[in-house]
Amino acid sequence: MTTTTTTLITNIASLVTNDPSQGDGTPLGLLTDAAVVLEGDTIAWVGPAAKAPSADARHDAGGQAAIPGFVDSHSHLVFAGDRTQEFNARMSGRPYSAGGIRTTVAATRAATDEALEANVRHYLAEALRQGTTTFETKSGYGLSTEHESRALRIAAKHTDEVTFLGAHIVPPDYADDPAAYVELVTGEMLEACAPHARWIDVFCEKGAFDGDQARAILTAGKARGLHPRIHANQLSYGPGVQLAVELDAASADHCTHLTDADVDALAQGNTVATLLPGAEFSTRAEWPDARRLLDAGATVALSTDCNPGSSFTSSVPFCVALAVRDMGMTPDEAVWSATAGGAAALRRTDVGVLREGARADLALLDAPSHVHLAYRPGVPLVSEVWRAGARVA
Repeated sequence: MTTTTTTLITNIASLVTNDPSQGDGTPLGLLTDAAVVLEGDTIAWVGPAAKAPSADARHDAGGQAAIPGFVDSHSHLVFAGDRTQEFNARMSGRPYSAGGIRTTVAATRAATDEALEANVRHYLAEALRQGTTTFETKSGYGLSTEHESRALRIAAKHTDEVTFLGAHIVPPDYADDPAAYVELVTGEMLEACAPHARWIDVFCEKGAFDGDQARAILTAGKARGLHPRIHANQLSYGPGVQLAVELDAASADHCTHLTDADVDALAQGNTVATLLPGAEFSTRAEWPDARRLLDAGATVALSTDCNPGSSFTSSVPFCVALAVRDMGMTPDEAVWSATAGGAAALRRTDVGVLREGARADLALLDAPSHVHLAYRPGVPLVSEVWRAGARVA
């Protein structure tokens, strides 16, 4: 009979639990002079250090702050190449006529499986060092049955949170017949991709897929056992948010251009508004109004949108700082949204929180408080990362 090792992490200056029954009773459930006991891959105990039970091993946090591991609920990591020239031109005010997403599609289709997987591993390791312990990632740079299913098989080796995004854009070979592409996505491509995914997504936007097309794609995915999420209202006002709430999508992502009716729908429904400030930073676009959503009672998540075109960052701390500086969030709200909010966007209760029975994912910060994530932007504050009870960074 094997026994599970327990580890006591103690001398934590301040601990974000995201459990309101703890500490100060706020949504962060903040504890000072705290400790956590890990048992195998789960949390066994959380509380004041003075009341901590004994454990097989002891780890001194050295007076640092601790938070749940970040939950990055929106990324696009299965790709090849980059779009440096496009970014440089945009930031330099020069016109640039290369293919955008189509550029990445061409590079991704041409890449070997080994190259794509090496890329995924690289960016996952980069994110892990910055405190991300749970992540979602999408297909969307294949746009054919063969290449979309390949992307999902690669992604599924690294996370359970895999999203089929065959409806990212209409590829050039279907430019003259987008209805035929929707038929492909909802038919042959869906059948090949569904076994490797948990979610289905669509870019509902002018120039991509309209509301009727998005509804058809998401409804077909639901019938095949995939749950919806949606790129909604990023570039303009549109039907995406209302469709997300109608179909009980787990999240509506971007949410930059919202009517009062959109905000009310998000506040009254179960769909999380996932905000992606890296995209606005990298495109100099209008910031989403997180304050408006929060004041209305909507649940908000923060994520990186890591992709080679519009948000080439894997840093959730960077997104936390942007959200506080430019989107009207408090430091507490931003940290909650990047942890518990991300978990809500994935409909998970076992991550993004530090309480008994949750997965033992946490990050230690070289700082006395989680507020330093916004207070000291750009500084690599994550000093240790624990995932599923093991120290991994």
